[in-house]
Amino acid sequence: MNIQQITWDEALPVRHCVLWPTKSLLFCKVEGDEAANHYGAFVDGQLVCVASIYIDGNKARLRKFATLSEFQSKGIGTKVIEYLVSELKDLNIGYFWCDARTSALGFYQKFGLQTEGSEFKKSSVSYYKMAVRWDL
Repeated sequence: MNIQQITWDEALPVRHCVLWPTKSLLFCKVEGDEAANHYGAFVDGQLVCVASIYIDGNKARLRKFATLSEFQSKGIGTKVIEYLVSELKDLNIGYFWCDARTSALGFYQKFGLQTEGSEFKKSSVSYYKMAVRWDL
C-alpha cells in the first residue's frame, strides 16, 4: 500500500461510491476542496481510500474519509489516519476534528478522538463531532 497526496477531483469517485452513491458525483465535492490537502491510499495502483484535510490555523478537520467496501476492515483506513496524524503533528496542528458517522465512533476513538456535543443528522445520516487536542 502507498499513501500519497492526490487532487480533490481524484478523490471524488471514491467519496461518491462509498459515502453518497445515490447522490450525484458533484454532491461529494465540498466547499474548500480546492484549498484542502487530499490523500489517497493505493493498493496495486488502485485508489482505494481517500481522506481530505482542511487546515485553519492550528486546527485541522478531516472530511470525506472513505474506503472502498471491498478494502474495508483490512487496516487501510487505520494506516491512512495514522499517516495523517503524523503529518498534522509535524505541521504543529494542535486540534484535529471531524464529523463522524455514529456507526464509526469506535474507529475514531482508537486515535484519541472523543465526542463533543450531541448527535446530529446530515442528509438523514447520524453524526457526532469528534476531536482530539495534542500538546505539541
